[in-house]
Amino acid sequence: KNDTCCERQRSDMKPLRILVLMHESLVPPPSLEGLTEKEIDEFRTEYDVMTALQNAGHTVRALGLQDNLSDLRNAITEWKPDIAFNLLEEFQSIVTYDQYVVAFLELMRQPYTGCNPRGMMISRDKALSKQILAYHRIPTPGFAVFRRGRRYHLPRRLKFPLFVKSVTEDASLGISQASIVWDAERLKERVEFIHEQTNSDALVEEYIEGRELYVGVLGNERLRTFPVWEMDFGTLPEVMAGIATRKVKWDRRYQQKHGIRTGAAQNLPDGMAAYLDKLSKRIYRALSLSGYARMDFRMRPDGSVFVLEANANPNISLNEDFAESARAAGVEYPALLEQIIRLGCNYQAAWVANED
Repeated sequence: KNDTCCERQRSDMKPLRILVLMHESLVPPPSLEGLTEKEIDEFRTEYDVMTALQNAGHTVRALGLQDNLSDLRNAITEWKPDIAFNLLEEFQSIVTYDQYVVAFLELMRQPYTGCNPRGMMISRDKALSKQILAYHRIPTPGFAVFRRGRRYHLPRRLKFPLFVKSVTEDASLGISQASIVWDAERLKERVEFIHEQTNSDALVEEYIEGRELYVGVLGNERLRTFPVWEMDFGTLPEVMAGIATRKVKWDRRYQQKHGIRTGAAQNLPDGMAAYLDKLSKRIYRALSLSGYARMDFRMRPDGSVFVLEANANPNISLNEDFAESARAAGVEYPALLEQIIRLGCNYQAAWVANED
């Protein structure tokens, strides 16, 4: 199957049979007529990807998954897709379980897009990834993990202000202005909040004040980065600026009210773009990533840079950061999806190596 996929990829992108994996609640309807922007935003990525692939001439089938792999097994064995386009962000309502679905694809010897299971596991565990980055001497904020059900203890080495978030959850879940804490009492309250609201351990790290920068990376062995992107917090008061809360990232009305947007980073210090390019590739390799990812950084006013986290399989809807930065580099959306598919077809999974 992998040979067929790769052969078709090499011959001027002949049409492929593409199985698009997504959460069962995010399967887009045939038409958007009569739907509000807020309703469409729920499945925006799934709709954009499927529409672009269909317009490119591919045969596309959506598969909504919740907690049962038998539907996936049946689709693979009966429909025989050339590749699975992975848009899953969770499985069985657990965000870290999407990596097991990808592992299942490998066991089924099914080519897929996006990150491999090892890279997903490492990058999803923010504490583990920060330990690996620290080992490679890649600058990341000082941190500590507060385990659920364990006695509360504040390490002396951490300096306030501190930022509190879930070790595993993403998409800004659990992040608000209250995530920044300035004393031990507020820290304890916020750690308990994360434990209760996200059912996960809490990651506490030193808060880095400054510009929030993003770098998209594409590739398996040979890597390409896209132009540095930046979150512009618009007219938010200074006390609220600098935190990518859930409202900042996803609330369209809130964004419009405060002029919040992302775009190409302007007026970076000399050499900063080249430094972030090299640093992003180091992070990508250190965390065993493949396919595509987005690196999140903070740059202090003095020009020092810290990596906040690496996001495997970031949002790739048409007008989100990753696709827009690719477009700024001359890679239009259909071409970006084709490159992601090509990387999936050519990824050297263990089963591929055993067949060679």
